[in-house]
Amino acid sequence: MSSSATSLYPAGTAPVKAEYVPLIEARFRLLKPAIYLDSSFQRRKVYNPKSMTLRLKREPTALRRNLSAAERRKLSKEEKKAQRGSNKGRRWAKMRDEVDLCWRFAGSGKCDFGSECRLSHDIQAYLDAKPRDIIFPSASMLSNEPPFVSLPGTGTGANGTERSEEPSVDPTSRCPVFEATGACRLGLKCRFLGGHVYKAEDGTVALVEDEDKKAVALIANTELNFVSPATLKLLRAKKYPTPVSDDYLQELKATAEEREGKGISTETKIAATIAATPGVGPEPSVESNISDSVWPHSVSGSLPSVATEAAPTKLSLDESHAQADLPDVPFRFSEKRRLNWLNKTYLGPLTTVGNLPFRRLCVSFGADITCGEMGLATSFLSGSKEEWSLVRRHPSETMFGVQVAGNKPTSLAPTAEVLAKECNGGIDFVDLNCGCPIDLVFRTGSGSALLDAAGKLGKILVGMNRALGEIPLTIKMRTGVKEGRNNAHKLMPRIGAGMECRRHDARTQLHGRTRQQRYTKLADWEYIKECVQAVRAREADEDLPRIPIFGGGDAFSAQDYWSKVESSGVDGIKERREWDISSRERLELIRKYAEFGLDHFGTDTAGVNTTRRYLCEALSFQYRYIPIGLLEHLPPRINDRAPLFRGRDQLETLLSSGDSRDWVKISEMFLGPAPESWTFTPKHKSNAVGGDEGQG
Repeated sequence: MSSSATSLYPAGTAPVKAEYVPLIEARFRLLKPAIYLDSSFQRRKVYNPKSMTLRLKREPTALRRNLSAAERRKLSKEEKKAQRGSNKGRRWAKMRDEVDLCWRFAGSGKCDFGSECRLSHDIQAYLDAKPRDIIFPSASMLSNEPPFVSLPGTGTGANGTERSEEPSVDPTSRCPVFEATGACRLGLKCRFLGGHVYKAEDGTVALVEDEDKKAVALIANTELNFVSPATLKLLRAKKYPTPVSDDYLQELKATAEEREGKGISTETKIAATIAATPGVGPEPSVESNISDSVWPHSVSGSLPSVATEAAPTKLSLDESHAQADLPDVPFRFSEKRRLNWLNKTYLGPLTTVGNLPFRRLCVSFGADITCGEMGLATSFLSGSKEEWSLVRRHPSETMFGVQVAGNKPTSLAPTAEVLAKECNGGIDFVDLNCGCPIDLVFRTGSGSALLDAAGKLGKILVGMNRALGEIPLTIKMRTGVKEGRNNAHKLMPRIGAGMECRRHDARTQLHGRTRQQRYTKLADWEYIKECVQAVRAREADEDLPRIPIFGGGDAFSAQDYWSKVESSGVDGIKERREWDISSRERLELIRKYAEFGLDHFGTDTAGVNTTRRYLCEALSFQYRYIPIGLLEHLPPRINDRAPLFRGRDQLETLLSSGDSRDWVKISEMFLGPAPESWTFTPKHKSNAVGGDEGQG
């Protein structure tokens, strides 16, 4: 692009072609602002091409006319402040049916509670009050011209039955879950009920099932890592046994007492010496591959110490060892699973957005490694149902990990042990978060705060490694806490080669910014290179296995990424291309996301509107995408701010809208009209145009 064309755009502004900037011709766009009226919102939009910003100016009200100039200025400042920042403390109400039909009865026609069930068993009353079925569109119904989704007319249902006499059941509806799995687990509560019901001879509504599809879906579509209610109950009561963690924490306590010069009994010292000797008694410094068969829930929470066994009261020493059911062979760090991540794509944890439906979508585009959203160790140990839902895994995720944040070995080591026991075979690695910069996490000593506590971090790593058994432990970190005081180059070699976990083949992800920088300023890739060289040098000196190292920060395009991979020596990804994705292709991705969301969250009223909420969350990021076909030159940079532009068609313009109400409208194309009581509060206040929420 010529220098004259470059001067049209300030730094940090995406170079959109002149023909896509509305009401502004190239030869005039630097002379005066373009003013036009958006009739749908009745506000005057002033677009200043010099600063490439869009400002909203409301017409003065009668109240403002009666204020003094100073009062109007003060009011204007308060309004601007109110429109900046994030909406904190967002709350989401669970949507329910007018007649809340029992989910057990809706699926099988039976309920263990019978007449004592607090939910309704009256199917006819439910069908009478139920809203009309939602029509979920297929890919062939999508278009880049209004109305964008062409729904079918009335007719026969997918199962060939004629239109039901029930006004709420539409036989033209198709249930995406039923079509994929051969059965809908929500039964009669499904909002796409017409796709899998028929009218029986006795006049009742009966469910349809496809046994062939059910058999295939049992393997290909059944989610993993479900935690039983009994386990959650044990966690809430603090009765879940964690013998490996308890033993390690006792060891830490004894070490601390010895360092503080406190008196330690001779028996305890002898027991610690014997226990630390390979092949003699239980080894607290070597982890064990714990399973439910080895440590049943009836076993006490800690390993029996040698000192206690030296003077048995009722049982002999041999009987005590037999009842303890100790592992025959101690687990060694060298036996941990290997992580071969070289040249593979890694989808890192993304809070709120990185849920299971989104990860499924990324896997369909070639993501090799996925990781769930960050979970708090204390919430895992308290048996939070919401927190444990973060560990769910779809079978399509071939390499899956769970990220945990915490601030003490006393919470992180037991969490790792519970994950290893309850999700055995369902997780491939556990990631320790040492990079989260937000105040809520940092002030508790978690996240990036651990970078300034190397001693505590070392204890956490050793404890988690013992508790995880064969599951590898990885770590995500930043360059340091404060700007100008980087310490990752000191920590990374110790993480990869020391701290008693030198053979566990850990993976390290390094974000090239400090905690103080958050996401401002540029990532320091020269420093990332220095850290990689320090780790590789130690591996060569001590003949250690190579650990995968992923760098992060400011990879704004494929060209950026690959140049940084080649210059820094970090492990990279396997594809490099620019994709000029069309608006219809983007709409198809949204349709797929909605389909995966219904499969995960459910097809009842609550599941549909939970899917709607997370779809709107995803659109709050996706609207920032600028199609590369609109740019004057490549490569695109994802951090560039877009000027006000129109797309190549009306759908592309709609998908670029930052108004949360438009996101709700897009969700209604696939999930039906939003209930009147349902609202969506966007994370950023600027997306709630006029301070309003997106409403149904």
